[in-house]
Amino acid sequence: MNKSEIRKKILKKRKNYDSNNLGIDFKNILKILNKIKSIKKVVGGYYPYNHEIDVMEIFKKFEKLNYEISLPKIKKKSEMDFYSWSTKDPLYINKYGIPEPITDKVTYPNILLVPLVAFDKHFNRIGYGGGFYDRYIRKIKKNKDIITIGLAYSFQKVKEIQTNKYDIKLDFIVTNKQR
Repeated sequence: MNKSEIRKKILKKRKNYDSNNLGIDFKNILKILNKIKSIKKVVGGYYPYNHEIDVMEIFKKFEKLNYEISLPKIKKKSEMDFYSWSTKDPLYINKYGIPEPITDKVTYPNILLVPLVAFDKHFNRIGYGGGFYDRYIRKIKKNKDIITIGLAYSFQKVKEIQTNKYDIKLDFIVTNKQR
């Protein structure tokens, strides 16, 4: 299957999936971070949209551990940057229907929680097809170290994803089935 076919199939499955109480175990993310021993505590994430893994409880747990949270804002030319945000802060809805921070304080995460539609055993991912995360990760890795962690339901794993020169592999993928 090509990316478009995989995307269509998994999005349909995800829409019909009962995700109640099937989130990510925060301890699995902490295990990764403890191995890496990251000094800077800035997490870039996403606001859950279109039946993605809900990361709001994960953000709250990170805040309790004194991590700074940031969310992306879409800019012109299909670029994005991350902006400081707290789970107590208001958001506004962008032209794609996705909530974004109101602040103009750009921040550069060293840990990036990445939404995805599908993934394979090689840590390749398929998103919605806009390339936003691939471009952002490529841009930021030129100047700093960043750990990328994809969050997904286990059924989003596919046998193989055909990649091209624009696709960026993730460092880790955490699913709801990992214990």
